[in-house]
Amino acid sequence: MLNVGKIEEGFVLDHIPAGKSMSIYYHLGLDKLDCTVAIIKNAKSDKLGKKDIVKVECDINTLDLDVLAVICHTITVNVIKDGEIIEKKELVLPETLTNVMKCKNPRCITSIEQELPHIFYLADPVKEVYRCKYCDEKNSGI
Repeated sequence: MLNVGKIEEGFVLDHIPAGKSMSIYYHLGLDKLDCTVAIIKNAKSDKLGKKDIVKVECDINTLDLDVLAVICHTITVNVIKDGEIIEKKELVLPETLTNVMKCKNPRCITSIEQELPHIFYLADPVKEVYRCKYCDEKNSGI
């Protein structure tokens, strides 16, 4: 049995689909932070069969919920303070995303004008499809 100690302040990301934890680790920029991170891959789950869990001991304000929602909006975000869960945040797909993903269209103005922000809008919430603001190219995730 694996035993990972509890954290005093930070967050626990639970119900991550198995295999997605490393993507979350890099997209949240956790590799660049000086904080404790525990990644548990392929843990048993009654809901999912297998799941990943990420525990991060740092200020909760470092977490970009928009990035998490795009990766998987069913992730549970538990906010920890003084070793206890004080809040559970639900993820919602954001209406717009800025500089989270890049347009795949080689003719898009963002491919030429490097300083332009990469802005996407939620075109289809059911299929979780985002489209580039500039060229309307379809992107369906990070």
